Amino acid sequence: MPKYLTEFIGTFFLVLTIGCSVLGGATLPPLAIGAVLMVMVYAGGHVSGAHYNPAVTLAVTMRGRCSPSDAIPYIGAQIAGAIAAALAVKFLLPGAEIKAMDLSKSVPQALVAEALYTFALAYVVLNVATAKANANNHFYGLAIGFTVVAAAFSVGGISGGAFNPAVAVGISVIGLASWANIWIYLLADFAGAAAAATVFMIINPTDK
Repeated sequence: MPKYLTEFIGTFFLVLTIGCSVLGGATLPPLAIGAVLMVMVYAGGHVSGAHYNPAVTLAVTMRGRCSPSDAIPYIGAQIAGAIAAALAVKFLLPGAEIKAMDLSKSVPQALVAEALYTFALAYVVLNVATAKANANNHFYGLAIGFTVVAAAFSVGGISGGAFNPAVAVGISVIGLASWANIWIYLLADFAGAAAAATVFMIINPTDK
């Protein structure tokens, strides 16, 4: 239970920060989003591994550092945290103007953008948080958080910048993304994470 609660809390504050920083008119939302992910990774890494992302959970499971019996509860806790955060955003900012991003004319670009940067995120997580050579390091949270910052600045305007199926659910509940586009995030993010796990295992064949 502590692991699942940790995943719920971390994902909650990630989606809460996304919603409040975007709808609240923050100057640089990607910095706030990357910062909250960084601190939540440091806060929960020793308990659950601090995935806060179903795609990362898939990659870590494929890599052999999360048991299949934990993977489904992890994903359930992450999605629950995202939905709870979305409802909190709607409560905190009741008068905010909400407009869903239109991806209907840029589906191929959105798919590629999400897949590439989810690959980058999962690849960084696997290398800084699960590789034996980097065991007990103190930079893993910073590396993971700043991967999201770079991703959001780079392609947020193309895909909406989820890189995380739970975030995709959260922003859809808020209204920042259309439910009609949820398949884009699910397909691209899980595919990118699976590719990252495969590449990690090819590059690190002895790191079991």
